[in-house]
Amino acid sequence: MIKILKLNWKVYVMEAVCLGLFMISASLFATILEYPESHVRHAIPNSFFRLCMMGVAMGLTAIGITYSPMGRLSGAHMNPAITLSFLGLGKIKPADAFYYLVFQLAGGLIAICAMIFVLGDPFKDSHVNYVVTAPGKFGNIAAFIVEVLMSFGMMLIVLVASNHLRLSSYTGVIAGILVMSYVIVSAPISGFSINPARTIASAIPSGMYNSFWIYMTAPFLGMFSAAAIYKAVGAKTYCAKINHVNQYLCIFNCGYGKKSTVDGPRFSEYE
Repeated sequence: MIKILKLNWKVYVMEAVCLGLFMISASLFATILEYPESHVRHAIPNSFFRLCMMGVAMGLTAIGITYSPMGRLSGAHMNPAITLSFLGLGKIKPADAFYYLVFQLAGGLIAICAMIFVLGDPFKDSHVNYVVTAPGKFGNIAAFIVEVLMSFGMMLIVLVASNHLRLSSYTGVIAGILVMSYVIVSAPISGFSINPARTIASAIPSGMYNSFWIYMTAPFLGMFSAAAIYKAVGAKTYCAKINHVNQYLCIFNCGYGKKSTVDGPRFSEYE
């Protein structure tokens, strides 16, 4: 384990940076849009319009991270449920998966702690609430169902797109559009998580564990189910990266290998 850590630590650190950047973006935009004394909130009194703006911001953040040098190196999982789903598909080694989970949690937690220091009381205000994920007015069951469905949809779309000849290079864009849509639709219902590390990162500093079980189970249930169905129908999984680019080191059980060119995968099975 120590040998693997020494060998791949740069990749793990980039994975931590990816989720950290996502959490920083979520914290900043949530504070700007929802803190009662924010000039932006006063200028945009319509809560649904602000929610749409939040969705767009997070979708663009996800896209930017995926196609950034950090995302291209680590694969931009940013989510333990995604990492463990790829582990089940045999695309990531157990030791690498372990360190991915550790660094995802560390990256998210460090980012939230930094935002507490930088943003101060506005970030702690009940309207922003450390960007904690919690069920909305429809209760726990509705939040659980929505989180399962969103997780299932995200993983299935990522697998289909990233292993498709024409869609593979657009996987990050498609996933970002999903994030945008999920934020707008699900935030009032579940708070939008689909990511245990993202939920833990906000819960620990805030001490708020409202219906914590939902966010520790639903993402895994949804994404594991999607991966199992994808595997059951015999679909091919080439790599565990959301956006595989040959110029970047790949530590996964990558199926590109000789089927790749400097311009990207040939996907010979589809031709």
